[in-house]
Amino acid sequence: MSTLPTPFLTPEDYLKIERAAEYKSEYYGGEMFAMSGSRRAHCLIVGCIIGRFYAQLRHRPCEVYPSDMRVLVSATGLYTYPDVVVACEKPQFADGIMDTLVNPTLLVEVLSPSTEAYDRGRKFEQYRKIVSLRQYLLVSSDRVSVELSTRQASGQWLLSAAGEPDEEVDLDSIDCRLRVGDIYEKVEFEVERT
Repeated sequence: MSTLPTPFLTPEDYLKIERAAEYKSEYYGGEMFAMSGSRRAHCLIVGCIIGRFYAQLRHRPCEVYPSDMRVLVSATGLYTYPDVVVACEKPQFADGIMDTLVNPTLLVEVLSPSTEAYDRGRKFEQYRKIVSLRQYLLVSSDRVSVELSTRQASGQWLLSAAGEPDEEVDLDSIDCRLRVGDIYEKVEFEVERT
């Protein structure tokens, strides 16, 4: 039995397909990758983060975007949909359609068991190549755990972690603070079945 080769897509091919699609797909290296839906905890966490960012940023020039804002890592060609995106400089887009941001200040990924390794590893490796990116926030959806990576003046990344409800995460890149307990408001963790 033979397998048909996957056709190579150019970024232009991808954007044409993606802009007409009813679902989201990421793109890298000539291939599209369909994204799966999210569970309740993931959705609640994203909503809490966006709400708290909006409240703190509404009278400032930063813009907060949900996961429908596509981000292009220009240096690697990755097109992706972070869970939350904040841009504090004048937003720059890949083209005139204004649906593919190229200069985020802060990216947030809410981790699920199926995406955690990728979000921590290869995806972050690519995100680090975004010149404007100052901080990367990882939030677990199956336990109370928040990790913040911050770009230092030297170009190195410093990791800090929080796991208690009363702890605060200082997002100095956007001049915001998040209380860990607020991130997980109304979240009930699923019980693993054996």
